[in-house]
Amino acid sequence: MKDSIVLYPSPGIGHLVSMVELGRLVLKHYPSFSITILITPPPFNTGSTAPYITRISTTTPSISFHHLPPILISPDSISSAHPEALLFEVLRRNNPSVHQALLTISQTSTIRAFIIDLFCTPARDVAASFNIPIYNFFTSGAAVLCVMLYFPTIHKNTTKSFKDLGPTILDFPGTPPIPAQDMIKPMLDRNDVTYQGFLDFCTKMPESNGILVNTVESLEPRALKALSDGLCIPDRPTPPICCVGPIIAADDRTGGEHGEKHECLTWLDSQPSRSVVFLCFGSLGLFSAAQLKEIAIGLEKSGQRFLWVVRNPPTEDNSWRNLAPPEPDLDALLPEGFLERTKDKGFIVKSWAPQMEVLNRTSVGGFVTHCGWNSVLEAVCAGVPMVAWPLYAEQRLNRIFLVEEMKLAMPMKESENGFVSAAEVEKRVRELLDSDEGKALRE
Repeated sequence: MKDSIVLYPSPGIGHLVSMVELGRLVLKHYPSFSITILITPPPFNTGSTAPYITRISTTTPSISFHHLPPILISPDSISSAHPEALLFEVLRRNNPSVHQALLTISQTSTIRAFIIDLFCTPARDVAASFNIPIYNFFTSGAAVLCVMLYFPTIHKNTTKSFKDLGPTILDFPGTPPIPAQDMIKPMLDRNDVTYQGFLDFCTKMPESNGILVNTVESLEPRALKALSDGLCIPDRPTPPICCVGPIIAADDRTGGEHGEKHECLTWLDSQPSRSVVFLCFGSLGLFSAAQLKEIAIGLEKSGQRFLWVVRNPPTEDNSWRNLAPPEPDLDALLPEGFLERTKDKGFIVKSWAPQMEVLNRTSVGGFVTHCGWNSVLEAVCAGVPMVAWPLYAEQRLNRIFLVEEMKLAMPMKESENGFVSAAEVEKRVRELLDSDEGKALRE
């Protein structure tokens, strides 16, 4: 029987792309292996993955996709307001389907490893019943891994929730000081089921045969030393830690339907070197209508060239989580006359742009980003400095590491309610492209 590796990502294009690229990396070193990726239908809209899966199936026949049956759960049955709680429950209920998938695959091949991401921790028991070695693929960086592995120790040493500690500084091995309020949002309240889910995942991660981290040593030497010295898991052995990054998409995840060049790339090719700031906030990054207007005012006042990906604001009833959003009405969302006044310096793309290709254009001199780790690595590989504007997941932590530790970004300053003023947008865009600080970041 042939040798096989099974990869199990949580839903969402970002997680899927990382797992596919990990599979490609494995095949590069072990071309005789086959890779099977388990696909979970998401419980809320995470963007279409079908075109991407079709393309990978065509171009890389050694990678196949096994679609698990959908798990239907009413959001009303979940006690937490965090969407991660619904995701955790779906992945927990997936276990019988994962068991059946491993059973089917094992009839035609020898499964050498089962590689999961953090959210798929419930499947550990399934793989253990087959005596398959289990590895964690940590899709964020080493500094976030330090936080996750030390989190159970912090939990034992305090009875308070992070949300009640506010600006209190937390000390994690291998990281700069972290204000408690900047911890991952679903982890802020220790009475919430998502907090308990993260605690369980982080407690079980050291039981893995190894942890693969999507980073490179030159980017995060201090965090990786803390991990290798066992400082993040003080009460038991640390499993082997292996840097496998930077893992980024070899091609853009959803290009033009017929492979045509996106019109924004033609525009970028006509702009001066390092003159354009690129604003893009991931597949789930949404702003209110008021915030979109504020960004527009700031960009116009900055006088800088810009390429901006605009998406529709979330709806009041949160139905946006379940439906693919319609294309934004730019005339309604942006200030009156904005498009006409900025037509010579700005280019707006609705909903999606080929980010990798954009970042690698010589005209792009800066990137305003939500600090998703895939986006960070793409910017680092392209040599583009950043303004860090985190929105969800571990992105507030990434902002700290990018600004304080790696010196690759400047922070976007928010008000207490998370709103960013036009003046702040104007200031940061100008600094990124025109100041000595921006130049130092680029170098």
